[in-house]
Amino acid sequence: MRRIAFANQKGGVGKTTCCVNLAAALAAVGKHILLIDSDPQANASIHLGVDVNTLKNSLYDVLVAGIPIEKVLIKNIRENLDCIPSSIDLSGAEVELANTVGRELILRNAIDTFASKNSYDFLLIDCPPSLGLISINSFCAVDEIFLAVQTEFFALQGISKLMEIVSLVKRRLNPALRISGVIATMVDTRTNLSREVLQDLNNFFNERLFKTTIRNNVRLAEAPGFGKTIFEYDPLSHGAQDFKSLAEEILSKNNP
Repeated sequence: MRRIAFANQKGGVGKTTCCVNLAAALAAVGKHILLIDSDPQANASIHLGVDVNTLKNSLYDVLVAGIPIEKVLIKNIRENLDCIPSSIDLSGAEVELANTVGRELILRNAIDTFASKNSYDFLLIDCPPSLGLISINSFCAVDEIFLAVQTEFFALQGISKLMEIVSLVKRRLNPALRISGVIATMVDTRTNLSREVLQDLNNFFNERLFKTTIRNNVRLAEAPGFGKTIFEYDPLSHGAQDFKSLAEEILSKNNP
């Protein structure tokens, strides 16, 4: 099972959009996907049509109360796609776990126990736009990080801090961790700015930058409001084409 976290401490860069729609694209070609929403804003859960206000349990209960993942899992939220939803309660988890021994590894331990009895091709985690304890838990639970980076002026601002945290987690908690993919989002190649930022990303990340870019597409922005993936909302849109191509590119490469 490939374990991948989608991260960027800068909000509004298309991280959740990438996580949800890539999960849907991989599920559509028969891959069995487990998506974990670790963002207290629960945007990934809402994107998939989960009513987060009526949830009995969420990822918060896994981390704080030790509830097994099986009791939180929403099975077949889409064909081949299972989901562990988030809730606003997760925003208080860092304070509640402050004095817990091994608090950085709670999510990894829960996933390992669950994965020993369940088979998936991909685990995808949508991280919060911050570098706190919840993100650290997500980084400890995966082997790879995909960065979603918007092609705008401040695209690389703050990435050095994220890479510093990743390096720290790698040294102290998770030796397997690495940034293996970078997704350029909200791309408009008609503008000089987008082209220049893409060149900067290519120079900085080299082969880790995916050739597939996610173009600016209003349909991608509209789909979450209907609780639908882009493939359900507008399967003929540029957004659907881009995520289908991204899934194909990821599957065509060996696990880095």
